[in-house]
Amino acid sequence: MKILAVDTATEACSVALYIDGEIREYFEIAPRKHAQLLLPMIDGLMAEAELKPQQLDAIAFGCGPGSFTGLRIATGVMQGIAYGADLPVVPVSTLAAISQACLQKTEYDTLFTAVDARMGEIYWAVYQRDAEGVARLTGKERVQPATDVEALQLTGYGIGSGWLNYQQQLAALLGEQLIAYDADYLPHAAEIAFLGAIGVQRRQTVPVEQAMPVYLRDKVAKTTAERDALKIAHVLQSER
Repeated sequence: MKILAVDTATEACSVALYIDGEIREYFEIAPRKHAQLLLPMIDGLMAEAELKPQQLDAIAFGCGPGSFTGLRIATGVMQGIAYGADLPVVPVSTLAAISQACLQKTEYDTLFTAVDARMGEIYWAVYQRDAEGVARLTGKERVQPATDVEALQLTGYGIGSGWLNYQQQLAALLGEQLIAYDADYLPHAAEIAFLGAIGVQRRQTVPVEQAMPVYLRDKVAKTTAERDALKIAHVLQSER
């Protein structure tokens, strides 16, 4: 199985290739440079592997929640490649990718995943390890003030950038439900590639026209971003 994964949902920009269980990744923290970096990173990784888009089985992309601009870039690039090569797509949650990284590095089974959403809010979700070691959403992903989060009466470990600025509010609210926390987690295309492979195996792919970003906060912004992403996709398709 061969899967290309892209992510620009946060200040990090990354691409990865999943090839029969092995993952290669380019990763760079580069705020406001995603548009310049993403396509060269993809081209470089594909050239190293001596692959063309038509040889892929699917594309996975970080579908959000995250930066409006970043998600539009990843969605547009993903759609351009998928349209051109007639590939199915696996949308992967930003919060799921962060959670998967922690599950692979630690022995914690329940994670309180928070990403700073700005405007005094965080993107929040509770993920748990399933029988195959894969991050499984418990409840719903939400955008809300840190003082309003729900931990579903579970005990878990906190991860993600939301813990950097809101650790006091979150820790006070969760109390004994919180084991500890680590704010030093960003989404990586490597985990998106891994979850993309799981998605293919579990038949969770979607046609490219149904692969849209998830914002959680604003339907108006979502509609605008989806329209812009489609424009980018058509331009990229014609260029490639």
